[in-house]
Amino acid sequence: MNCGKMAQQEIIIIRYGHRDVRDYRVTGHCALVSRAFGAKKIIICGTKEESVVNTIQGVNKTWGGNFKVEFTDSWKETVIKLKKENYCIIHLTMYGLPVQEAGEMLTEKKKIAIIIGSQKVEREVYEKADYNVAVTTQPHSEIAALAVFMDRIQKGRELEKDFKGGKCQIIPQERGKKVINTK
Repeated sequence: MNCGKMAQQEIIIIRYGHRDVRDYRVTGHCALVSRAFGAKKIIICGTKEESVVNTIQGVNKTWGGNFKVEFTDSWKETVIKLKKENYCIIHLTMYGLPVQEAGEMLTEKKKIAIIIGSQKVEREVYEKADYNVAVTTQPHSEIAALAVFMDRIQKGRELEKDFKGGKCQIIPQERGKKVINTK
């Protein structure tokens, strides 16, 4: 495995098997979580949905950041390409190493590509991944698994990420909502 080490991680999400109309909302939420938790981009394998792109562009414009959405017809070609670029390929599944064991050893990986499914994942995904990681061994949402895993591998650093260039910024407070215009 060629999974380098470095404190600052570059994270890409691969959304496996997206089906238009049926998966739009969940894929949109996967993109929002990916963005909020510090990923660079999401690559959606399946039908191209401009509505996901439009949603993320609108969020970037309002709240800052430059998260990207890309589409591909082939998850396999995407994984092969990312491996050549020294990404550590991690597949989130119910059948892998427990996140509490795998998470710690993955915190220092420099470049990570995380595969999350939307439909039954073929065996070859398990074989091509450098690590198969389970966030519980019970049925659950890929959105929840992605958030838990990203928090574990970044040790909470993603919660302090500064999103530059947005029109609005939330000022945290115990009660009420405080949003300021930054432009």
